[in-house]
Amino acid sequence: MLVDLHTHPSAHGESSFSLDTLEQFVLRGIARGCRDLGFSDHDLYLPGVKPGIVTRLQAKYPQINLRLGLEVDFRPGTEGAIREKLAPFSFDYLIGSVHEVGGWIFDHPDYMDGYKKYRGDDLYREYFALVAQAARTGIFQIIGHPDVVRVFGFKCESRLLDLARPALEAIREAGMAIEINTNGRYKPVGDFYPAREVLAEAFRLGIPVTLGSDAHEAANVARDFEDALDLLRQIGCKSIVTFAKKQRLEYPI
Repeated sequence: MLVDLHTHPSAHGESSFSLDTLEQFVLRGIARGCRDLGFSDHDLYLPGVKPGIVTRLQAKYPQINLRLGLEVDFRPGTEGAIREKLAPFSFDYLIGSVHEVGGWIFDHPDYMDGYKKYRGDDLYREYFALVAQAARTGIFQIIGHPDVVRVFGFKCESRLLDLARPALEAIREAGMAIEINTNGRYKPVGDFYPAREVLAEAFRLGIPVTLGSDAHEAANVARDFEDALDLLRQIGCKSIVTFAKKQRLEYPI
């Protein structure tokens, strides 16, 4: 029973939140066996999000639950602006993601030089501190790609789990979920986000888990989800979650 709550129909501005584009995602989700499919463009493209299109597609394809979400780039001090910007909308869920540290976009290949100023664990500590801060805002239901700071294989000296644990504890205290983001397999790190040890600790702490492909094109919806479910079962997890009107629902796996 698959759910894919992390997709980007607008593909960072390369396509549009249109009926034709979203329908391609829906058809792929149905073909992959998704029970729930969520559209979660970045908040940068919020002006182009049209909830009515999702409503129309839901009526046309009742065999799949379509959810409307948004991936919000968390930056410290912007909490009030985020709430104000999102107030007119009724989302099923919000994904809080950290893509910047100190104004540096660390997960973009055009800004690789930024890694040169970091040594040891400092980058990881700063990143996970921001994740914890995002969790404490109470704005989000899901933390996106929880250790995406690994994207280019930058090494930390300490155990990854030791550095991630404070963020996991903040996520648990906030009652949030994390996602297994399968797109990491197609980045230099070549691995799901989060790493297995982080995922296992999240399960031990009782943090719910959902799935996200980070698909920027329909062909990648629910990509590698069978492997993600296998990983969840290996660590003892028996369910995944989805969201409707920001209420958490649970599906067995």
